[in-house]
Amino acid sequence: MRKRIDIYLTILKNSHFTLGIYFAILICQGGEVMIKNITVIGGGTMGHGIAECFAIHGYKVNLQEINKEIRENVKQNVLPELKILAEEEVIQENQIDEILSRISIYEDLKEAAKDADYVVEAIVEDVKIKQELFKNLDEICPEHTILTSNTSSLKISDINKYVSDDRKTKTMVTHWYNPGHIMPIAELTYFGDTSENTFNKVKELYESINKVVVKVDKDVPGLIANRIQQGVAREVFSLIQMGAASPEDIDKALKFGPAFRYCSTGQLEIADFGGLDIWAVVGDNLLSVMDNTKEANPILREKVKEGKLGLKTGEGFYQYNDEEKEEIKREYTKKLITQLKVSKNYI
Repeated sequence: MRKRIDIYLTILKNSHFTLGIYFAILICQGGEVMIKNITVIGGGTMGHGIAECFAIHGYKVNLQEINKEIRENVKQNVLPELKILAEEEVIQENQIDEILSRISIYEDLKEAAKDADYVVEAIVEDVKIKQELFKNLDEICPEHTILTSNTSSLKISDINKYVSDDRKTKTMVTHWYNPGHIMPIAELTYFGDTSENTFNKVKELYESINKVVVKVDKDVPGLIANRIQQGVAREVFSLIQMGAASPEDIDKALKFGPAFRYCSTGQLEIADFGGLDIWAVVGDNLLSVMDNTKEANPILREKVKEGKLGLKTGEGFYQYNDEEKEEIKREYTKKLITQLKVSKNYI
């Protein structure tokens, strides 16, 4: 890229090219438009975090949200998150206003997306609503625009059903983890109609905002990270159900046992380090007596029935006083930021 620009500069100096043509060359590399303008559809938990992350890394973001209350509170939700990042010295305090200024809020979809190079939707997990959105975006957006979905439970081949054949090659899933402005993972799908060029451009975009990209080669429900997480969760809920230990001790076992290694070392590396012969023997001994149910644990259903949904209702597996909720969330965020800083040593 740098070499190309140097060549174009040389041509410019030794010719009568106009400045406008020069900038057109910089923007269009072999007819391809560089990703510069970002549009995020949805301003809820995931959407505002995605917009925030791009803005932190210097991108101008148009965020479209149809719900008036959510739309009017987007920046109020982003501001305290930026303040915590500043306190933890991830960003500078004097950058906060500038970051916020990079996020423009819209109600109208056309106004938000008409100049987009890249769109990511983070709306309700309803395939029909997503299909309608993608159909509208296909008509609104420039020919080069890449359309992506933050889903992990719906197929991109269903979501892009009503877009043009050419646009299908410029669609994919880009799955973020909550909170989007902190969690480093981004799962990018590369199968079906998605072209190699589309995948590479999106991968480059995500690496520019310091995301660790997981390339998903096969269309599997839940993608990669969520499937792994559900496997762990199934056994954890089962241990609670059988009364094997208290919630506090089960969480400690995970945090200071497997998860302690998982922070820096993947499961396949751990297996190699421990010896595959040992893992085979332990698997034979344990897997036959572990939970293998194919639906959510009954203890979860009972909690939901009782209205004990976790932090948002004040009780789940733990209890949360109203006065402490904000501080609990704040401390959780700070722990994630600490982990994010340390994770730079993992790659």
